[in-house]
Amino acid sequence: MIQRRTLLQAAALAATPFTPLSLLAQATGGPGYRALVCLFMFGGNDANNLLVPTDDARYTLYQRARPNLALSRNVLVPLAPGGTANGFGIHPAMAPMKPLFDGGQAALVANVGPLMVPTTKAQHQARSVPLPANLYSHSDQQSAWQSAVADGGGRSGWGGRLLERAVAAGTSNRGYCAVSVAGGNLWEAGDRGLSPYRVSSSGEFGFDFYDPAGTDPLSVAINGVLGETRADPFEQTWLNLMGRSIDNQRVLSGALDAAALTTTFPNTGLGRQLQMAARLIGARAALGLSRQCFFASIGGFDTHGDDQLQRQNELFGEIAGAVAAFHAATVELGVARDVTLFTASDFGRTFASNGAGTDHGWGAHQWVVGGAVRGGRIVGRFPELAIGGPDDVGQGVWIPGLALDQLGGELARWFGADPALTDEVFPRLRYFDREIGLMNA
Repeated sequence: MIQRRTLLQAAALAATPFTPLSLLAQATGGPGYRALVCLFMFGGNDANNLLVPTDDARYTLYQRARPNLALSRNVLVPLAPGGTANGFGIHPAMAPMKPLFDGGQAALVANVGPLMVPTTKAQHQARSVPLPANLYSHSDQQSAWQSAVADGGGRSGWGGRLLERAVAAGTSNRGYCAVSVAGGNLWEAGDRGLSPYRVSSSGEFGFDFYDPAGTDPLSVAINGVLGETRADPFEQTWLNLMGRSIDNQRVLSGALDAAALTTTFPNTGLGRQLQMAARLIGARAALGLSRQCFFASIGGFDTHGDDQLQRQNELFGEIAGAVAAFHAATVELGVARDVTLFTASDFGRTFASNGAGTDHGWGAHQWVVGGAVRGGRIVGRFPELAIGGPDDVGQGVWIPGLALDQLGGELARWFGADPALTDEVFPRLRYFDREIGLMNA
């Protein structure tokens, strides 16, 4: 008898609609291969310690606002974006990102977040413009970042909507353009039925215990079950889906086995996720893919009263090591200009310390990494570091200077989306400047 655990594994795998991966057509919105990778930092990253100004005036304001959290200026890893004399420093655990920034393969996007329309502090106080729904709520703002629906109720993700329009309807297996190495997510869910294909970062797939030609009792039992004909349509559909699932697993496993990758990744949770994403990119030709989105994630950023300095040191170190290795892998694969990774998080956190950690905020700084990035720059306007200043709506909660739609729109254009497609994916983009100077063609 097949054990209950085995049946549950099979049922979970069969829940995803499957068709042969090898038939995936290359119908996309532009030439060649392109892949977007969303690295989501769950919990709300305190980006005020990610990117810190090092000139005397602003560093003094930073130190004054967070006496127990401010990083010493001499430990910050210096950057000089755009050749400015008064530069910035990044968190010391982010040191592996400096060569990418200095080499032009990484940029920082300053103070970006969900907006309905361009918003000033006066408009926020007067409620004279629409504001995103449920600001400071983890679940709502995770949804806003992943869906680009700021007024609540996002049911699809902007990555999924982009893929559903960039890959022609009716294309076999286009669902495999959306791959998650971190479980379920909204970002890759389409509004026309597309759902992400989940792949274990371990490289082990659900039916690795089964050999269709095997003589072991379990394989024989599974062959017997798959070969049955059932009168009940639900049971027969389940058997058909399970059989297709096994066939697709074999195709995917074979493609990954044929994709050689020598880049060494750190043996961390995120390192394993991005290694799997890189292996799948390496298998793109065998799988017949020319447009893909990948979702990876790391948690632990909700630092109200925890040891925020130690927590961020560990998390930033894990991110920097994994992202640097991932970019090196894209160079090895010859697709560095064709793959762009960006970070996202629920929200930023307050500039002012709450005495232990920091509380929920709004705008935050994000990394964008790839060979097509106009790197070595800080894109957007860095907030004025003044409690009660023009960018602060309370305790250093920064009103975003750039909308998520602007960041997403720029990435969508690089992905191959024309203006009409971009506007369909980001309907509020028309309220903002479309070009932010982040991506090369």
